[in-house]
Amino acid sequence: MLSSQLKLSLSYYSDLYDMIVPKDHILRKIRELVDFSFIYDELKNKYCLDNGRNAKNPYIAI
Repeated sequence: MLSSQLKLSLSYYSDLYDMIVPKDHILRKIRELVDFSFIYDELKNKYCLDNGRNAKNPYIAI
């Protein structure tokens, strides 16, 4: 089962990420520039909508 999330929480440590990763780091720039919302639409048909336990949001894997 795949459910969409309105706000993505990658980890309980997201606040720590903001404190540790430098503002000019390449991964932070990629995160700001690239819209990864297409991932959900691309993978939606790979998950059963009414059977099984809830799946993690595929956005987290990317």
